[in-house]
Amino acid sequence: MEDKYRPIGLMDSGLGGLSVLKEALKLLPNEDFIYYGDTKNAPYGTKDMKEVKELTKRVVNLLIDKGVKAVVIACNTATSVAVDEIRKEYSIPIIGIEPALKPAVKINRKGCIIIMATTLTLAEKKFKNLMEKYSEKSKIVSLPCPGLVEFVESGNIDGVEVRDYLNEKLEPFKTEGIGSIVLGCTHYPFVRNAIKDIVGEEVPIIDGSIGTSKQLKRQLQSKGMLNDKKEKGELKIFNSLEDSKVIDLSYRLINEKI
Repeated sequence: MEDKYRPIGLMDSGLGGLSVLKEALKLLPNEDFIYYGDTKNAPYGTKDMKEVKELTKRVVNLLIDKGVKAVVIACNTATSVAVDEIRKEYSIPIIGIEPALKPAVKINRKGCIIIMATTLTLAEKKFKNLMEKYSEKSKIVSLPCPGLVEFVESGNIDGVEVRDYLNEKLEPFKTEGIGSIVLGCTHYPFVRNAIKDIVGEEVPIIDGSIGTSKQLKRQLQSKGMLNDKKEKGELKIFNSLEDSKVIDLSYRLINEKI
């Protein structure tokens, strides 16, 4: 099979990367995709670096064994910890994701920029370098959100518990003013509507899924690997839990408006 007709692989620590997959499907509707969620080991953001590297490499290897032509690491924690090493190991395009801080700074809206992310993502050198790059231009606040991934993994994206959690996290910033919010974990776009209800419709909420999908397309285009078939591509979803309920939830989240 020619490389351009091979599927694209996306991986995440669980279901969060589906938010990236949604954008990739819109941008590349004729491509075939294989998604692998490692829900059995979610969340990655509370684990140590060594374990996250091992888990990420294992899933990337699984996708490569399935014959993918490119891999999107649709997990901020896995990207920050493992993407550089993985790129050295493989010749196919390996696309990562990082908090979309640049577009938030570009908006230049009055108030602080809040970056919601996992504890490990915020502690990583890759993220600290990103913050330093823009800290002189804007007031940037890191907001670790342990436990939020678990809400999404359980399918609770709009319940009372998740709204109470978000309100407790964000309420203290409302008095000083929120310029924008950066969702630095691919699970978090699924609770975007709940966040909007707390901070107001006027506050921009930004994530990296569109930028990551565009980078995927650029990489494939530059290597002549875009699928030129006319019919709509196929999607296959796998999960380390091997539970039909998790697969059903994955397809539901793909169709969820976020």
